[in-house]
Amino acid sequence: MIVVPENDLQLRLNQFKKYMAELDENWEACFIFGKINMYYFTGTMQNGAFFIPRDASPVLYVRKSYERALIESKIGKIVKINSFRDIAEDIGNNFETVHIEKEVVPVAFIERFNKYFGIKNFKSLDMAVAKSRAVKTDFELSLMKRAGEIHRKTQDEIVPTLLKEGISEAELGSKILQASIALGSFGLTRMGSFNAELYLGNICFDDSGNYYNSFDGPAGIKGLGAAVPLFGSFEKKLKKDSVVLLDIACDFEGYHTDKTAIYAFGKIPQKAYDYHQKCVEIQNMVAERLKPGNIPEEIYFEVMNKIDKDFDVNFMGFGPNKVKFLGHGIGLVVDEYPVIAKGFKEPLVENIVMAIEPKKGIENVGMVGTENTFVVTKNGGVSLTGNYFDIIQV
Repeated sequence: MIVVPENDLQLRLNQFKKYMAELDENWEACFIFGKINMYYFTGTMQNGAFFIPRDASPVLYVRKSYERALIESKIGKIVKINSFRDIAEDIGNNFETVHIEKEVVPVAFIERFNKYFGIKNFKSLDMAVAKSRAVKTDFELSLMKRAGEIHRKTQDEIVPTLLKEGISEAELGSKILQASIALGSFGLTRMGSFNAELYLGNICFDDSGNYYNSFDGPAGIKGLGAAVPLFGSFEKKLKKDSVVLLDIACDFEGYHTDKTAIYAFGKIPQKAYDYHQKCVEIQNMVAERLKPGNIPEEIYFEVMNKIDKDFDVNFMGFGPNKVKFLGHGIGLVVDEYPVIAKGFKEPLVENIVMAIEPKKGIENVGMVGTENTFVVTKNGGVSLTGNYFDIIQV
């Protein structure tokens, strides 16, 4: 078991407090309840609350499992509780304003919590957490590099051996999941946005890649069915001369990479190769601009302005699937801050990690394009998921 080092937790806390001061210079205290953020700050996921006062040391209050928290977390002070009442008795109930995860925590949960505190104002800490989590420590990067290598080996080397005529999308997905877990992946796919789900990713043969998709991404998907529009279809079988799209995530120790690979199973139209190559060029244009100080919004408009109107048709999604971004942050969840899109004006910082995913749908053929996970460096984006971007011939 990998334990998050104490000094790494301190770096994360210091980073968060810096962004909190920018968000609200008069902040008093924060409570973390969500399991992803609790893991980020403490190295453990337990039923409880992580209390971060501005001018004192933080405390992890744990209802269950206190014993496991002691094994996994190096946060410092860990206190066993039976209910939120115990927290109020420990720290008092004289806070007028507290910052919480408004994007994560249900209203009913906060109402139960506040019975013991009587806090008048709840403000959001979400942007401070998002900015903190976006900038990876060296320890976090080491985990993402491991995820990226598992990802590269799975998609570039193993998947071509799994593509057989007659296999279903769902069966292929299960084999990919099994192979990646055998290499060390945790097999998990976490999303941060409300109601967003992924199950490995999009496993698509031919026009499945252009199928209607409520998920905020360019690739379509038929999925398992209406109740689970994820993963891949049991009914869709691989035929000769097909385009195969695999837009999937890989997780190691809670940290994700995101990668898309396109396979030509037999002979596919020349325009698929041409459009794919154009997507690779767009990915590389974005990647070379992933430098500290550059503005995501400006990168988006600069690159999009280089794309001609004809190519823009069905670019970043077929028909109604079209989305208005070129890439997104990634880490403990697939959809981290920031996004290469309009409205994201904060300059990039070294060691932010971004998934860049230009794709284009082709009617009656499927979707082509690429996606890889890049670290922001002073020399531009460095790929964690390999450097082979062409269509893989099978």
